[in-house]
Amino acid sequence: MSGTGELAGLRALVTGGGSGIGLATARLLAARGAAVAVLDLDPASAGPPLRGHRADLADDAAVRAAVTAAGTELGGLDILVNNAGIGAAGTVEDNSDEEWHRVLDINVLGIVRTTRAALPLLRASRHAAIVNTCSVAATAGLPQRALYSASKGAVQSLTLAMATDHLAEGIRVNCVNPGTADTPWVGRLLDAADDPETERAALTARQPMGRLVTADEVAAAIVYLASPAAASVTGTALAVDGGMAGLRPRPHVDPPA
Repeated sequence: MSGTGELAGLRALVTGGGSGIGLATARLLAARGAAVAVLDLDPASAGPPLRGHRADLADDAAVRAAVTAAGTELGGLDILVNNAGIGAAGTVEDNSDEEWHRVLDINVLGIVRTTRAALPLLRASRHAAIVNTCSVAATAGLPQRALYSASKGAVQSLTLAMATDHLAEGIRVNCVNPGTADTPWVGRLLDAADDPETERAALTARQPMGRLVTADEVAAAIVYLASPAAASVTGTALAVDGGMAGLRPRPHVDPPA
C-alpha cells in the first residue's frame, strides 16, 4: 500500500537499492508516496518500508523471477530505476578480458535484463518511466576509467535507443549522469589508494563546485525524471555533476601579496 504524496498510487522498483544512490532513491520514492521494491544482492540492508528482493543482475533467470515477484507484491509496476552497477579502474592495458566481460555484463546487460523482465508490467501502467543511472564518465574523458567509461557510454546510448523504441508505448526513458558521488563505491576506491586523503582531495578538486555530489542529490534528479512532473521528458541525460562535464572555471589563484 502506497502512502500520500505526489507519487501516491505508483509502484517503483530500484536495482542496487540496498546502498548508496539506489537506497537514497528508493527511500525518496517511498517518502513521496510510492510503493517501492528493491533488487539487490543484499536486499535486507534496505529495510522497511522498502520491499527487498535478492537478484544477481548477471543471472537472467534470477532477474526475471525477482522482477515478477516484486511486480506481484506491488500489484504492478510504474517506475523502474536501473541503478545497480560496478566500478573499474585502469587504462585499456590494465583490465583483463574477463574483467571487461564482468563489468559490461552488470552495467549494460544488467539494465537489459531488468528492463526486459519489467516491460510487460510497464506496458500496463498509465505512468511508465524508466530511469538509468549513467555517469559523467559517459561524456568526459576521465583518467584510469577506460572500462567504466565504456560501460557508461553504452548506458547513455542505450537510454536513447530505449526511449525511441518505447515512445509509442507511453514508456519514458531517461538517465542521470552523476559526477563523482560520495558513495560506498567511491569510499572503497579511496580506501584502496596509496594515499586516500590525497586521492579524495584530487577527486574533490576536479568538481567545479568544489565538493563531491551526494547520493541524495542524485536521488532527487532520478525521482524527478520518474515522476509525473517530467511527463514530457524522455531521451534526456540529466547531469548531476557539480558542473564537471560542461564547466571550465579558471583555477583559483591567490592575489599577489
